[in-house]
Amino acid sequence: MTGSARRRTGDSRYGGRVPLVAAAVCPHPPLLVPDVAGAAAPELDDLRAACDAAVGRLLAVGPDAVVLLGGGPATGRIDAPATGSLQPWGVDLDVPLTPAQPDRGAVLPLSLTIGAWLLARHDVRVPVSAVQVAVDADPAELASVGERLAAEGSRVALLALGDGSACRGEKSPGYDDPRAHPYDQRVAAALAGADLDVLLDLDPAVSAELKAAGRASWQALAGAARATGVDWRGALLHDAAPYGVAYFVASWEPV
Repeated sequence: MTGSARRRTGDSRYGGRVPLVAAAVCPHPPLLVPDVAGAAAPELDDLRAACDAAVGRLLAVGPDAVVLLGGGPATGRIDAPATGSLQPWGVDLDVPLTPAQPDRGAVLPLSLTIGAWLLARHDVRVPVSAVQVAVDADPAELASVGERLAAEGSRVALLALGDGSACRGEKSPGYDDPRAHPYDQRVAAALAGADLDVLLDLDPAVSAELKAAGRASWQALAGAARATGVDWRGALLHDAAPYGVAYFVASWEPV
């Protein structure tokens, strides 16, 4: 029986109120930004549209706050003002965590920079903050991060950023690895079914070998969803590996 099909902790510890009201998963390739992709931008039109749909669903539930969750060099919360830059990818573009912030503030890693860019494509009228999780953190630590997010008390919508394996073919960043496709299939099915067990069971070493940048944020998301004590329903909106890197887009809601 999957994590989406059984109740993990009985009645919700929050007395029937679910602090985490929605979640979405999107990838974070710099090429999502048309200015970075240049002439190749149309190649990811379908991916951008799927991300927009997932973010739209996230905001449609009327959360009190949105939290971006993505991999970075360390684990910790980042509040505005904070800014990411796309200069390393050849574009002089700063991406603030929230619009019209007074100064640059903290530096966002790539995952949260792309997350902020995706949010900026929508009319977000609630506070936005971010949590970065160390890409090499162990599953138990990541689940604990998610549990703390779910216990904050406000109606939070969570946008988790992360790519799948980068070893899908000889021209992929990590070259070809026969384990990559089965790994990505497992992740895609888990995101489609909101299967928390499968996500929390992803092996950190194998994920690192396959260059799966989303492992840490997916496990933190699973920890947050599990901590609510209710079941979750998932929908997979996109699953492709156009450049040898797996990109997933998913939308979750409590049942």
